[in-house]
Amino acid sequence: MGGIDPINLISHLVIFMVVLLLAISAHEAGHAWMSHKFGDDTAYMLGRVTLNPVKHTDPIGTILIPIIGFIFGAMGGALGSIPLIGWGKPTPVNPRNWTNYNLANVMVSVAGVLANLILLIIGIVIAKIMISQGFAPEDFFGSTTNPLAIFVGDLMILNLSLFVFNLLPFPPLDGSAILATFLPDSAQPILRLLEQYGYLILLALIYIGVFRIILTPFYYALIYILFL
Repeated sequence: MGGIDPINLISHLVIFMVVLLLAISAHEAGHAWMSHKFGDDTAYMLGRVTLNPVKHTDPIGTILIPIIGFIFGAMGGALGSIPLIGWGKPTPVNPRNWTNYNLANVMVSVAGVLANLILLIIGIVIAKIMISQGFAPEDFFGSTTNPLAIFVGDLMILNLSLFVFNLLPFPPLDGSAILATFLPDSAQPILRLLEQYGYLILLALIYIGVFRIILTPFYYALIYILFL
């Protein structure tokens, strides 16, 4: 594990999972809240407009995959080894209830990533305050044992990752739903076909490093902002 103390590794894993549960819960709650605003109360009636992770947790995507990703790579550093991205239980929506389908389809899809963007900004603000009090920017992404620095670093990295990841125009990600709104009807069957195997294809792309290549410039931009 790169010389990491097992106790520190476990404590970091706990913090990592707490932040991930918050990030995924905020993402799914954003979808549910926005769908409710456009007239669909499906997710609202199921109690999905909440940050309670119990309502949004998927055993595989929220627990198993992230833990495996963390153990086998996350401790390599923010830029050296980007952890696998998790996902929550899909938020149920009924587009037939939306008052404006095209606008609602975009806004409901965007709401999740906007929730992650808000958490990312909160993390950056907290990090900047901590830096003004003597922390170094690299403290949030290195081998620090400070729980607060680990929490804030994970808060920024995971929400940045989910923000960028979910905007990719590839089924079943939010970006594909936005793209589908503007594509002609003739292209819709292709998107539906891709969605059937979407998670497997995405995991393969993550495994071979494609997602890391996409995310790396955004991580450098984050570090640049912290150094300002």
